[in-house]
Amino acid sequence: MARERLARTSATQKEPSRPSRLRIWMRRRRGLARPALYAAMGLGAIGVLVLAVRAIDPGARVRDVASSLAGIGDTAGLSVNAVILEGRHNTPRDMIVAALGVSRGDPILDFSPEAARQRLETIAWVQRAHVERHLPSTIVVRIEERQPFAIWQHNGRFVIIDAAGKVVATERLDQFGSLPLLVGAGADTSGHALYTALARHTDLRDRVQAMVRIQERRWNLRLHNGTDVLLPEGHEGAALERLAELQQEARLLDRPLAAIDMRLPDRLVLRPTRQAEPAEQPSPQQASRARRG
Repeated sequence: MARERLARTSATQKEPSRPSRLRIWMRRRRGLARPALYAAMGLGAIGVLVLAVRAIDPGARVRDVASSLAGIGDTAGLSVNAVILEGRHNTPRDMIVAALGVSRGDPILDFSPEAARQRLETIAWVQRAHVERHLPSTIVVRIEERQPFAIWQHNGRFVIIDAAGKVVATERLDQFGSLPLLVGAGADTSGHALYTALARHTDLRDRVQAMVRIQERRWNLRLHNGTDVLLPEGHEGAALERLAELQQEARLLDRPLAAIDMRLPDRLVLRPTRQAEPAEQPSPQQASRARRG
């Protein structure tokens, strides 16, 4: 009953000649809301136009009106103002910018996230890309990069590859100098398995300068001291286990050896380094003549 009375009483009261604070506030808010209202009306018109065109011709005409839609979006304030990039470590920034193909101020509705994603994934470093368009003005790019695994030397060239053997870089290789070195044809695609087995023996791994693929069938390990370890085809893991035991028991890798041949299952062949031949000693007669002369 109290509510009804208050309502009835308020209905009979005259409106004050001076506007209330609430009305003044509402008028100000109405002025501020007009740009947002125009933008919403523009988006609504775009949506209706797209639906109408698709109903008439779901193929070519939608593409024909793309530029006009972008123009409508531009007048509504829908232009690119920021590009947010996540996940980049090794991919050159200029390659990403070129693949996106967008600049600040471009109509955001004229930007295709799917086309940009496809272009990004043609970059060697980029394994996967995700591109999103956040209205009214932001593009968000997330990339998943291939991880550099090794330096591969083949036919006189050095490149950076990932674990699957895909080439990811051919320039600025000095920043990857700590990576393992693979040499020879076929080393790119089979090197990861050998390195995984080698990594179980850190002392052996730290002595290896290069892993050399021989005739795309088996491996040699070139050590920092110049020794070559010839591994058996298909039994690299067992050979590395044996080599680690020999090093622990007999310090085999500390000896001056040119090669350690482990290709035979029942024997170990050691080839010592060639010793420098001693200088020829003069005969007593030559020494005597030299003293007199």
